[in-house]
Amino acid sequence: MDNIKLMINGMEVEAPNGATILEAAHLANIQIPTLCFLKDINEIGACRICVVEVKGAKSLVAACMHPVSNGMEVWTNTPKVLDSRRKTLQLLLSNHDRKCLSCVRSGNCELQKLCHELNVTDETYYEGEKTPSEIDDSAPHMIRDNSKCILCRRCTAVCDKIQGIGVIGPNERGFATYIGSPYGMGLGETSCVSCGQCIAVCPTGALREKDSTEEVLAAIADPTKHVVVQTAPSVRAALGEEFGYPIGTDVEGKMAATLRRLGFDRVFDTDFGADLTIMEEAHEFIERVQQGGVLPMITSCSPGWVKYCEHYYPDLLGHLSSCKSPQQMFGAVTKTYYAQKMGWDPKDIVCVSVMPCTAKKFEIGRPDQSAAGVPDVDISITTRELARLIKRCCINFVNLPDEGFDDPLGESTGAGVIFGATGGVMEAALRTAVETLTGEELGNLDFTEVRGVEGIKEAVYQVHGMDVKVAVASGLANARVIMDKIRNGEADYHFIEIMACPGGCVNGGGQPQVPAEVRNFQDIRSLRAQALYKNDANKKVRKSHENESIKKLYSEYLGEPGSHKAHEILHTTYVKRVINE
Repeated sequence: MDNIKLMINGMEVEAPNGATILEAAHLANIQIPTLCFLKDINEIGACRICVVEVKGAKSLVAACMHPVSNGMEVWTNTPKVLDSRRKTLQLLLSNHDRKCLSCVRSGNCELQKLCHELNVTDETYYEGEKTPSEIDDSAPHMIRDNSKCILCRRCTAVCDKIQGIGVIGPNERGFATYIGSPYGMGLGETSCVSCGQCIAVCPTGALREKDSTEEVLAAIADPTKHVVVQTAPSVRAALGEEFGYPIGTDVEGKMAATLRRLGFDRVFDTDFGADLTIMEEAHEFIERVQQGGVLPMITSCSPGWVKYCEHYYPDLLGHLSSCKSPQQMFGAVTKTYYAQKMGWDPKDIVCVSVMPCTAKKFEIGRPDQSAAGVPDVDISITTRELARLIKRCCINFVNLPDEGFDDPLGESTGAGVIFGATGGVMEAALRTAVETLTGEELGNLDFTEVRGVEGIKEAVYQVHGMDVKVAVASGLANARVIMDKIRNGEADYHFIEIMACPGGCVNGGGQPQVPAEVRNFQDIRSLRAQALYKNDANKKVRKSHENESIKKLYSEYLGEPGSHKAHEILHTTYVKRVINE
């Protein structure tokens, strides 16, 4: 249908039929501020920050919800509009803990930014009673401080609509309204899966991960400890955003250089663990196919997804691969094989992981994750925590030279790095499984059918005379679709990849927070994923089974994929959980 023509601030603008005023203004490079709005997630027009004047309208309208029409005349910056936005901010501040200097979001807070732009200061808010609030720190991965909450409902929308879990929502009514869990339970008492998507979309400091950076610094300062660090694939594609780089910039070299300057004894790469995961997972898949095991087999790399399955599909746990995640495999190998090579006591090793994921904080405390009799991984921090640590230690990240990882647990392949994108685990596994089954070298390593940010992807591959049907899902609401098919006997898949976060780990709950004004108009998932695929394409070795350090690990220590020793160190078990656990 033809475009709509309208006037915004006296300029003629063309916009697609069905577009909102917010979208039309964006096309004309006019920014209309928002607080509650997140495209396709939270479109409720509740905060009233985005109000504009429309000729003929009796009152100001919410630009995020109001559709454009031919001949419409809109003004986004009149005194009436600006005064309304200021009053809204003043009312929000009147019920807000304004301790900005001690807030983790200071300098990156959407509320703070709007107040600065509209000249709303500490002297201009309204005095009065505040809604009583308590800090909820019952979950292993995050803290909720409702004294900083503005009731935008972004967190509840992403938890319910995108993740299909809905363990948080508005309680009470009117002035007493607060965001929390049902029946006054702490978040840790619910079936929350620790994905952190609520943190990722929160515009203020009301939600934050539990910070472990002091523990990291204490370990580095302890002369009796060997402190090693591993970094997940997705971290290199997002860390640079914290230092002014464009979204999707690969800063792998500077990241490795920074970690050395922070004082870690060894700087390794979780991609090594990803390659190892593929060796075990591909072997497990082939074994199930050839010996009549439980199919479809489902990946177990995403701890948020694993916990979701334990809560909501405990009857289907047999479909999960028994492989530990790359984070945990890496830690297990560090404290067994590597400790033995170095002559270190596993009790004296501190394994720190840098992850795009808040659920990893939960995962390190899971049962059956201690191959050497001590936790495989001791401390897990997010990409955001690493950025704060770098800034606190006054390291000039931007001007550092690029450096590589340490050997041997820093060697990885292109298959390992694409784990961070939805479809990446599947593609990496297929590269190894296909060559193992056929005994022939693949001409084309790119399984493009499983790439992209669509919530559910399907493909069929002809392998060694067999049609292998695969599925990929990201975001737990999409996982539910796949799992219901399996439960109802409607799925004929052989292999399924599931990641808890929409778009995969690149969009994990521990990644740099991106304001709505960017999220609404750029696909940060695709931009970050592109960095990983480019990294893969530039690797000399792109298949996990061709990683020389992995080969050496098996020849010197594990024997072969799926061996008894490999199962003792690299595999795990799962538990059935009740819904409100």
